Amino acid sequence: MISILLARATTRLAVTSDSPRLDAELLLAHLLTTDRARLLVLSEDALPPAVATAFETLVARREAGEPVAYLLGRREFWTLTLQVNPAVLVPRPDTELLVQIGLDALAGTPAPRILDLGTGSGAIGLALAAERPDAAVELTDLSAQALAIAEANRAALGLMNARTLQGDWFGPVGDARYHLIVSNPPYLAVDDPHLATPELGHEPPGALVSGPTGLEALAAIARRAPAHLLPGGVLALEHGAAQGEAVRELLRAAGLRAVRTRRDLAGLERATQGTGRD
Repeated sequence: MISILLARATTRLAVTSDSPRLDAELLLAHLLTTDRARLLVLSEDALPPAVATAFETLVARREAGEPVAYLLGRREFWTLTLQVNPAVLVPRPDTELLVQIGLDALAGTPAPRILDLGTGSGAIGLALAAERPDAAVELTDLSAQALAIAEANRAALGLMNARTLQGDWFGPVGDARYHLIVSNPPYLAVDDPHLATPELGHEPPGALVSGPTGLEALAAIARRAPAHLLPGGVLALEHGAAQGEAVRELLRAAGLRAVRTRRDLAGLERATQGTGRD
């Protein structure tokens, strides 16, 4: 019966997951092309053998630490449903803070130009494009595989005001300038203990690890961003919870003003922004 299979899967997943029951229900609902609420109605039903086998395979992969988003092939972010795979980071709720910062910064600015650096799945840039249909949004990524996911998401969402460009940080945009530049770059150091967690072991290292200090990508973006900001434009960067002070210093050293750090829902310093010169 479905109820018994879910109970067994929940017990197995409790070792590696903070939400074992939710994970099990999401995986089974995915296979049955239904929603979690429907599983309660079906709880006394037996699964077809092929579905039971597929469920066992997914549970085993989740038990080994593979993110649920990769197993489902999708992830909810902001108001969007995004395609994801191991070529891109799994978009996280904390990163939605960058979307809110961007919307706040652009309030009252007509037809803004927006740049999302290292876009991965396209989460930040596409969320902004969806919220601001009058904007022109460019999304860059060095990884062709990641950019293919971003482009697939852009097309599926019908966001004609966004376009994807392959290259390293500002490389693909020449001397273009923007009202808003956002990025969730790699910000872990090579020896960061978080890299030993099972889930991060399945995500692309190049999107996680910046270098010996974890600040290398953040510094590179901060250094070059002022030349790409329109007067009064804003740069907003996600970073680690312990990196707020260092990132504030990077933005100030680059000549940005009104530098401040915003906290995530857990109260941790998560994103720092600065404004270009008028």
